[in-house]
Amino acid sequence: MPSVLTEQQIKQFHRDGYAFPIPVMGADEANVLRKQLEEVERRQGGKLDPTQRSKSHLLFKWLDDLIRDPRILDPVEQLIGSNILCWNTIFWIKEAGSESFVSWHQDTRYWGLSSNKVVSVWLALSPASRESGCMRVLPGTHVGGVLPHEDRYQESNMLTRGQEISDGIDEADAVYMPLKVGEMSLHSYRLAHASGPNTSSDRRIGVSMHFMPPETQQIVGEWDSAALVRGVDPFENFERTPVPCGDFDEAAVAFHRKASEAIRQVLYADAARNTGKL
Repeated sequence: MPSVLTEQQIKQFHRDGYAFPIPVMGADEANVLRKQLEEVERRQGGKLDPTQRSKSHLLFKWLDDLIRDPRILDPVEQLIGSNILCWNTIFWIKEAGSESFVSWHQDTRYWGLSSNKVVSVWLALSPASRESGCMRVLPGTHVGGVLPHEDRYQESNMLTRGQEISDGIDEADAVYMPLKVGEMSLHSYRLAHASGPNTSSDRRIGVSMHFMPPETQQIVGEWDSAALVRGVDPFENFERTPVPCGDFDEAAVAFHRKASEAIRQVLYADAARNTGKL
């Protein structure tokens, strides 16, 4: 299933900051990945540990394979070039009937990455509908300065500190990005985005993958890591992540402890308190 962006989608991404839906795999293949994730959850009492939600490609071999999959990388290459690093992977799981939500925010405000070319991929492993709390975006907010944010620490907010854009949001301009199982969306990490609660009868399971050109630098943390997933990295600004031999590979798990803590330090820089969320 080739997933190459059309000229119209490329223009839309640069103009509006997003493109969707992009078919990646069939529902049967996506369901296999979902079952692998849910089997790990089952063995752990029903859910992932908070630290397992981030840098997850170091823990799940199938996710490390996915960040190197041409069906993911070919569209990304069309946007940022042939040399590609994957900075992070994050699971976004809302249980059926959950009040969990993601407030309006821009990732560039918190990630400490110097590049304007960071692209986020969001892959649906279950239906991401308006009912289940799919992502919505504000077109064009990836251009210009970062909007003002406040830390609000709401319990149901999935973000680290409940960060929320405090001015400049008009819900009437929001665009919903529903996805079928096996489809993905692309958005600039500078784009304002959010998602609502899951009022459906199924879990809403997605995984985000965050790609950047190798000239990017980490300007908040003292150390950071990334996977080289395509091309070359002549800059070596990020330590190379190991490729796991299998799920919960011992060496990769040890690296994950250091890498996830480094991300946590970046995300909570200057925060009033650490909520334990990613």
